[in-house]
Amino acid sequence: MGEFTGFPVAALDFYDDLEVDNTKSFWEAHRTTYDEAVRVPMAALCAALEPEFGEAKVFRPYRDVRFAKDKTPYKTHQGGFVQAGPATGWYVQVSAAGVRVSVGYYHAEKESLAAIRKGIDDDLAGPRLLRIVTKLRKGGWEQGGETLKTTPRGYDADHPRIDLLRHKSLTFTTDYGFDEVIHTPALADRVRADWRAGRPLVEWVGERTG
Repeated sequence: MGEFTGFPVAALDFYDDLEVDNTKSFWEAHRTTYDEAVRVPMAALCAALEPEFGEAKVFRPYRDVRFAKDKTPYKTHQGGFVQAGPATGWYVQVSAAGVRVSVGYYHAEKESLAAIRKGIDDDLAGPRLLRIVTKLRKGGWEQGGETLKTTPRGYDADHPRIDLLRHKSLTFTTDYGFDEVIHTPALADRVRADWRAGRPLVEWVGERTG
């Protein structure tokens, strides 16, 4: 595995073209570009981050179209994910729109979600999570995730942390876009710093779900 040197412009151009022509013939004609400009740099970036965060899964480029209305065969982005718990961890992605990173939990099974909500309700753990998410928001992260429109069963609508209790998933994302840093080795340091900023959220969820 070579050292990470950044994502070349060819990576963004590849996905820009793939969004227009998402076909097997295009893919086969540009497979070398995908390998050299996307797959190899993503693997190198994940390897650079592994000593601190753990081994990442570099996702396959193929879409699962078995139950999808959209039958285009290829993903229009390349992601890498370090799992720290059930559907919880750190994420990095490159696409035609540039590079972005995320942290949080992306899905929670019934038991895990109940444990997370119990933590949010707790008079010590709940305010600690609120401080974590407030700091991320102030740091420029965008809060996301699936939420209920109603109040979760068993909780009052006037709960001081009702907004957090409504979350079925909770993520924070920061977008680097086309910043020149994405084409340089310094991107690894940037992602590392942002993943560190998101570590308290990942660890808080891990303490609840094991």
